[in-house]
Order: sequence, then structure tokens, then C-alpha cells
Amino acid sequence: MASAMMRRSTATLRSVMGVAFRDYASVSAGSDIVSAAPDVSLQKARTWDEGLSSKFSTTPLSEIFKGRKVVIFGLPGAFTGVCSAQHVPSYKNNIDKFKAKGIDSVICVSINDPYVMNGWAERLQAKDDIEFYGDFDASFHKSLDLTKDLSPALLGPRSERWSAYVDDGKIKVLNVESVPSEFKVSGGDHLLGQI
Repeated sequence: MASAMMRRSTATLRSVMGVAFRDYASVSAGSDIVSAAPDVSLQKARTWDEGLSSKFSTTPLSEIFKGRKVVIFGLPGAFTGVCSAQHVPSYKNNIDKFKAKGIDSVICVSINDPYVMNGWAERLQAKDDIEFYGDFDASFHKSLDLTKDLSPALLGPRSERWSAYVDDGKIKVLNVESVPSEFKVSGGDHLLGQI
């Protein structure tokens, strides 16, 4: 247990065959993202009224990933510094390049509710280019072992800063920053060069 906690606290990145991952992530290149998070669904960004009219529907991971080429990136929180100023724009500004490489969807996910994600997507004027999903209870990120306690920043349990290229549910590339405040390997420009 102490050993696992030490690995979790150091969060070191390693590179194997050009793919960065952490020692403790439960997924890596070659993993099936749907199998890694069984029975997990995400909540598409929407207004409260849209949530109510959809009876608070969720989207199963199989619907998001199976038979599709998906770029997905996770970040600590909506309306936060690096997330708003760098992370989302790095994907929005490269959307045409991702589409030219055959990517079906570019997805942003965070441990937030879908209503906050909707407001943030609208504020960033990115909703037409990027699909935003909430992981309100962190079940998706916990299943992938991509959570971090950011209580010192008054955020509580949050997502690591990460990105992945997923083809038909299989993770082809996974990048995780060594600390969530960094923006070195999880951005759109970096991932674009790995596809």
C-alpha cells in the first residue's frame, strides 16, 4: 500500500515506444478504454432544461468510442487557468487538422457536472468544435486511475491533465502530465503529432 501511494504521489512520466504514461495508471496504450471503465457513462454538456427533458440521460462509453476514432483530453476543471487559456484552445485551434487525420470526435472531459461544462464550452466558444462531457462523480477518471486530490487549490478530487487517441475503443496513445499545472504532453499540438 505504501509503495502504491509513493508511486501515486510521484506521478512520474515514462516514455515507452514514444507513448508517455505513469507507473500507476490502470490503462496504457493497447488498453480498451470501455473495458477499463465498465458500466460507466458520461454526461454530455447541456443546459439544466435539456437535462430535465432528457430525463438526465447519460452516454455509455461504448457509444462514444466503439467503431470511432476519438481524441479525448481530460483536465482538472472548467473555468480554471491552464484549462481555459491553453488546454481547450490547443484542441479548438487544431480541429481541422484532427478531422483531416480521420478523427470522428474531439472530446473534453472533466470532473464537473454537465451544466458547468456547458456554460464553460459556451464561454470558450468551443461547443461547435469539441464535445464536452461531465464526469460528475469521477467514476470515469477513477476507473482509469487518472484522479488527483487538488484540495490545496480548493478543487478537491479532480482529473489529472491528460490526452489520448482512441481507435475503436483501443487506446493508441496516452499522455499524462507529471503535475496538473503543467502543459507539456497533453495539448492538441503534441497529440496531433502522435496520430
